[in-house]
Amino acid sequence: MRLTGKVALVTGAARGLGRACAVNFAKQGADVVLLDIARDLPGVPYQLGSESQLNYTAHLCRAEGVAVLAIPVDVRDLGAVQRVVQLALERFGRVDVLLNSAGIAAPSGKSTHEITEAEWQLMIDVDLTGAWKMIKAIGPSMTARRAGSIINISSTAGLVGYRNFAGYVTAKHGVVGLTRAVALDYAPLKVRVNAVCPGSVRDDSKVEGRMLSEIARCLDVPVAEHEEAFVQAQPMNALIEPDDVASAAAWLASDESRQVTGSVLTVDGGFTSR
Repeated sequence: MRLTGKVALVTGAARGLGRACAVNFAKQGADVVLLDIARDLPGVPYQLGSESQLNYTAHLCRAEGVAVLAIPVDVRDLGAVQRVVQLALERFGRVDVLLNSAGIAAPSGKSTHEITEAEWQLMIDVDLTGAWKMIKAIGPSMTARRAGSIINISSTAGLVGYRNFAGYVTAKHGVVGLTRAVALDYAPLKVRVNAVCPGSVRDDSKVEGRMLSEIARCLDVPVAEHEEAFVQAQPMNALIEPDDVASAAAWLASDESRQVTGSVLTVDGGFTSR
């Protein structure tokens, strides 16, 4: 129960890594604020998390005996983000942890010059600028209290390149850069900022994840074969589980990592060590 007494705000909480982290935070004793766009987004060629999925994440967290606030919000909308943060502060009095997990994997699967301006902008707006807007909204409260932990979910794509994923790779590299810059801004104010870079995460039905299968689709890898194809690239011969990422996030959220800031923690089975 390393997070007892803390309040954690999680974006992208309807499913996938957002749900895995939110539920683990609740198991560790944190009250949680769950945010997700909770609808499909024009330009994204697959279904995003729904309001019913967001509500189910809230149900799973409440089952752990913690207080829960779940609100649909588009992280691209700064005004909406600021209003939601204010609601969270009014409800709980503070936010101790921000986990930026909202993100999209596509539109992708094209050579750089084939990407449209709209596709490029959409990827940057959601995966990079959305994280900055959340930090902008919560930063004043955390820095005023001189306490807080911000965790940005990046990717191995934030550390290495991938063919036909220029927008995603650029956005996730930007998340790593944002993490390091904000960590230095906030270090004197005792607010820690770190990034987690997951490798190929299995689409676990418990969290209703579909990121890996969507990446496979963009790469024209048959769905029936995609897990095996990704495993072949893993030094530890296994896909990453959502709980592996959630455990790393919980440590960064806890006081056990109180001297850790500006770090980029890979949870990739050694993929980026090659």
